[in-house]
Amino acid sequence: RGHQVHVLTAATPLPPDYHDPPELDVRRLPVLLRVGNAPLLRGMLPLPACDLVHLHYPFYFGAEAVLWACLRQRIPYVLTYHQDVLLTGGRDLAVRLHHHLLGRLILRQARRVFATSADYAQHSRLRPLLAHRPTQLAVLANGVDVQHFMPHPDAGCLRQRHTIAPATPILLFVGGLDQAHYFKGIPALLAAVAQLSVPRPALVLIGTGDLQPHYAQLAAQHGITAIFAGRVPTAELPAYYRLADLLLLPSTTRGEAFGMVLIEALACGTPVIASNLPGVRSVIRDGVDGLLVPPGDVAALTTAIEHLLADPHRRAAMGAAGRAKVQQQYAWDVLIAQLEQHYYEVLRNVS
Repeated sequence: RGHQVHVLTAATPLPPDYHDPPELDVRRLPVLLRVGNAPLLRGMLPLPACDLVHLHYPFYFGAEAVLWACLRQRIPYVLTYHQDVLLTGGRDLAVRLHHHLLGRLILRQARRVFATSADYAQHSRLRPLLAHRPTQLAVLANGVDVQHFMPHPDAGCLRQRHTIAPATPILLFVGGLDQAHYFKGIPALLAAVAQLSVPRPALVLIGTGDLQPHYAQLAAQHGITAIFAGRVPTAELPAYYRLADLLLLPSTTRGEAFGMVLIEALACGTPVIASNLPGVRSVIRDGVDGLLVPPGDVAALTTAIEHLLADPHRRAAMGAAGRAKVQQQYAWDVLIAQLEQHYYEVLRNVS
């Protein structure tokens, strides 16, 4: 579209065959310190010469630097609000204090704040902004590459790789298995799978983290077949979605605000079951392309899984409906046009 784009991000391990798009200036900055998932980056400032900054938030350490630099360099910025950070004990107190002292200022100074859904904006820390500065807030959903994530016949190679019998149903979870993603609801998921009728499906979990050994132990105690596939390259991820009969997102708190894995699975024609949480429920049409269950309700999750596994025709219809919806609402072409329009409006107002 003719824009010059600079990307500042943390330097993390990349697959050997990965290359940044040549049309982007991607600067992978060294991490000096990491607190949970929050990296302190060296070399963020000064910001590259630009007309507009797009900040993805929460981004502890980085967001404060962007606020200071934009004020100092007189660069307007917009902000995508991904989620509330909800922790426990003293860490949650620190998060709340940060939001009171700095987070609200970072939100107020943004020329436009994007929420991934109106539902989440109404039930999150964006609510005061929605009440007092509604014109500053806009809804811009997350998007997916519908040419990469798309339906395709399962060749069966992944079944062979993971030694899953041809007739065994497959449940899929994709997400972090670390302390920072404690809210993903893995204990409830394992308990629900353990209550399913025999023969039980195979449960494939994609992701890594320090809680994986604990979850593996829980799975063994429940006596279920849980396959921890580890980190899967983006190039292979659609094949896992297509392999699965169902994608499960049993998250338990507002730390889950959208669920990228939901639109990735639906783009591949795979129906989903997810928790009825603000934001997440805006992605799923309950009973049309997936099912919603109360967060943490093991019995309801078990029942939903059983109903869909027993009805392949309904699963196929849900998958087709989900694919059509993603193409209409969450395809990159659709969302990029919306984002570009917001950029132009902000820049016109600045000038």
